[in-house]
Amino acid sequence: MGNPFPCWFKLKLRSACFKREREGGHMKKSVFMAAGLAGVSVLLVAQEPAPPMIPVPVIVTVEAQHGKNVPSLSGEDFMAYQGRERLSVTTAVPLQGGHAGLELFILLDESSAANLANQYGDLRQFIKAQPPTTAIGIGYMRNGTVDTVQKLTADHDHAAETLRLPLSSFGAFASPYLSLSQLIAHWPGESTRREVILVSSGDDPLGVAGPTDPYLEAAIDDAARNGVIVYAIYFPSAGHAGHSPWRLNWGQSHLEQIAEETGGEAYMLGYDTPLAFEPYLKDIAAHLDNQFQVAVLMKPAKKAGFQSVRFTTEVQHAEIVSANKVFVPAIQ
Repeated sequence: MGNPFPCWFKLKLRSACFKREREGGHMKKSVFMAAGLAGVSVLLVAQEPAPPMIPVPVIVTVEAQHGKNVPSLSGEDFMAYQGRERLSVTTAVPLQGGHAGLELFILLDESSAANLANQYGDLRQFIKAQPPTTAIGIGYMRNGTVDTVQKLTADHDHAAETLRLPLSSFGAFASPYLSLSQLIAHWPGESTRREVILVSSGDDPLGVAGPTDPYLEAAIDDAARNGVIVYAIYFPSAGHAGHSPWRLNWGQSHLEQIAEETGGEAYMLGYDTPLAFEPYLKDIAAHLDNQFQVAVLMKPAKKAGFQSVRFTTEVQHAEIVSANKVFVPAIQ
């Protein structure tokens, strides 16, 4: 049987096949070149240098795990972690002598029962015993603000005399955490070492008596952003709030939370009125005497924000207390 296709058709078919092969080869070559360029792009991205680590200063407190004698630590004894990753600690300066400058505000809740005045003897003794390097301010928390009766001063004798009776009135029943945020936002001093003694029942009429209080959370963030350590002393409120177990429970929990998360301590004697502030203030004074400013290298992000950090040491019988998060600036 003869070939059904004439010669001219074979030539056209062969030419078309050759053209497709050339075009196919060109297409393969283009795809290969594109893939190669993509690989180079990925390689360039992978080799782009990471943003430099930046030092973030944190005030930490050294405590004794056993007994009252706080072990002596030096710079190399401090270790910092973010999760399981160990961070580099560049400096650890003891806050003593020329580095001891402290701004300490004592905040008293206006809603406290009037017998808070029975504790003023202990408070005055504490104020007068502070070193000259400590500037002390005194304010009363009322309606989400702070009535400052004494600006930060090194005249401790004068500051001690500015204590007055709390109002103990319904008009004073506002969020102590909103007042704390207001103080931090308008902090009157210039030192980077800032601490607060907060005397309150912890009850927040503006917030929610439960596990979540927006004013409490905001105050914790404000304190962490500005490096403020909070020591909380429980003292019952006047009126119904002072004997409601439900409100007392959440109030004390919130005081413990703000102290724990900012690197401070909370002090209370169950739901009872403290017999004396003296042992609490003595413990606070011990904390102030054993603090360091530690600089830890942290990785900045595109946006400024909070990052977790945990400090520890291998020195026996020593424990390091600090805020559980710090504010890290954005990449410049």
